[in-house]
Amino acid sequence: MARDGTYRGGARIGAGRKPKALSEKMLEGKLEVNNNLPSPSDMDGDDVPAVRDYMTAAQKNGMKFYAKDIFNETWRWLKVNRCEKLVTVSLIEDYAICAARCIQCESAITEYGFLAKHPTTGAAIATPYHTMAINYHKQSMLLFSQLQQLVNNHGTGGFAGASPKDMLMERILSAREGK
Repeated sequence: MARDGTYRGGARIGAGRKPKALSEKMLEGKLEVNNNLPSPSDMDGDDVPAVRDYMTAAQKNGMKFYAKDIFNETWRWLKVNRCEKLVTVSLIEDYAICAARCIQCESAITEYGFLAKHPTTGAAIATPYHTMAINYHKQSMLLFSQLQQLVNNHGTGGFAGASPKDMLMERILSAREGK
């Protein structure tokens, strides 16, 4: 305790050695692997869980809402890395919604441009879609970083294939081209 009565010092948050990935522990033999795998008759046949209705709802502008596609791609990516059972479906849904809204805002910027008309003065202002796109992109990257951290720590197959984040960037760029 310091003279002023406060507790200071000690271990800092995030200090110390980082934990090893599950695949590294298995290779070193420090982790016992349960080889009691279920037989094929015991396994479920669900590849991707069903998405909720609001992820497939029609959009006001008539444009396709990509939340279902992003959800399915993310789920398959987690399944390839054997982490689908460690993630809640709501986390993947939140990521898919934010990523789809980001794409929607980017296509609105492409359609309407970077400038908008102020509602009261009529002067030119920056489009609000740009700010919304930035916010949705930040949210989607925060959510994806949680998913990616989980795969880094617990994935047994390493990274396989392209990540959903890479596919998101392809969709944003193709939305700008009008595809």
